[in-house]
Amino acid sequence: MKIYFETFGCSANQASAETMLGIIRSMGFEISTEADAQVYVCNTCTVKYTTEQKILHKIRSFGDSGRYVVVSGCMPEVQLDLILNANPEAYVLGINSVADLKNVLLRIHADLLFRNGSNYSSVSDSGFVSGFVSRSVSDSALESFSSPIRIFSKSPDGFLNLPKVRYNSNIHICQISTGCNFGCSYCIVKLARGNLISFPPEEIVSDISAAVAEGCSEIWLTSQDDSQYGMDFKSDSPSFGIRLPELLSMIVQIPGNFKIRVGMMNPFSVLPILPRLVDAFSDPKIFKFLHLPIQSASENVLKTMNRRHKMVDVDFIIQTFQERFPDLTLFTDVIVGFCGESDDDFQKTVDWVKKYRPAKVNISKYSPRPGTKAFGLRNLDSRILTQRSKLLSEITDQIKLEDKNKRIGKIENVFVSKYGKESGVMARTDDYKPVVINQTDLKPGDMATVRIVDATPGYFIGELVRSK
Repeated sequence: MKIYFETFGCSANQASAETMLGIIRSMGFEISTEADAQVYVCNTCTVKYTTEQKILHKIRSFGDSGRYVVVSGCMPEVQLDLILNANPEAYVLGINSVADLKNVLLRIHADLLFRNGSNYSSVSDSGFVSGFVSRSVSDSALESFSSPIRIFSKSPDGFLNLPKVRYNSNIHICQISTGCNFGCSYCIVKLARGNLISFPPEEIVSDISAAVAEGCSEIWLTSQDDSQYGMDFKSDSPSFGIRLPELLSMIVQIPGNFKIRVGMMNPFSVLPILPRLVDAFSDPKIFKFLHLPIQSASENVLKTMNRRHKMVDVDFIIQTFQERFPDLTLFTDVIVGFCGESDDDFQKTVDWVKKYRPAKVNISKYSPRPGTKAFGLRNLDSRILTQRSKLLSEITDQIKLEDKNKRIGKIENVFVSKYGKESGVMARTDDYKPVVINQTDLKPGDMATVRIVDATPGYFIGELVRSK
């Protein structure tokens, strides 16, 4: 059976995608091109309207061509009606049902055999049918296998310790939790993924240990908000009291040459653990990299967004990190043109960006999402969103260029993360800056000292001084 797989959205979705690809490979099915596929598996994201429309077009067109469609990810949880309007025959998996992809593909495979007139008794004998009939298929449906399955689960399954097909063989994406305990007024992801569920620390350590043993040299910790980790552990749980700093302390004790990139953390969930978190970041296995989304630097806009921090909190967090790690790399996220954002509100964000000079600003034009608290608010003219997005992009590009040029000529210690696309390797400085080193025998996991000789929009170019 030939399958075309496509995923959209955040690194948490990418982690699920790698597990789903692992399931497909373990079943012996073929990952094919879009044109040749008999089955389209789409791991969806619903954060932006434009992405949503692209996905709906794809699942509709595949259905119109008579091919099977499997839809997973966030959209089934909050926009099932749109999916079924686009393709009533779609097979659907809820956000927590990653591992059930196997059951769905077995069902589709059986239906293909039935349609082709094959004897599917061999399939049943091997367990292909019995493995999923009890959960999803009635006895009468066994006559044709043609009724689409829709599986939704309240508890997450299949996020850790399963075989993966990694987009990069040297990078392991480990999802440490799912869901969120807060509710920003613009956020549909909260509606899709529900309240916070932190995964047991021993399972996370086991998952990462296996990845390191397989040769992964870079570990990404991902979730909807890494700094919420452990907030949901009850007092009678053996994991009670373990938050992100304690989890990091457990992970860095895993033997091997690897580095950890801690993912996005919201200011309001960082504050209660800030001193311990900064201490945990001091370990050499952790990149000095802070992804702290502000969304806006205007207190008025933050209030409408139902963000639970003030800009003084953000400033305190960044300054605390920078005092400990002067070369800290800062990423942030900004939504431009949120409901009611004035010129003065936007200028406050511009001024903040100029002051703190993030290495990267993920800029999104506000996109109203159904079911959110902000959906009924009055939107700004789309031309204003475009203008503000363009202006902020130009400012951030100029900041990146200026800061990159200041680094040329410096001597840096780097950790080799992966092989280059054509030659050499991609390495990372201690503060997670990418450095390409050409004409070298270095391999992922190696340490080296380089001289920065040039800078491109996406990375630095380094000249090897010595390897370690």
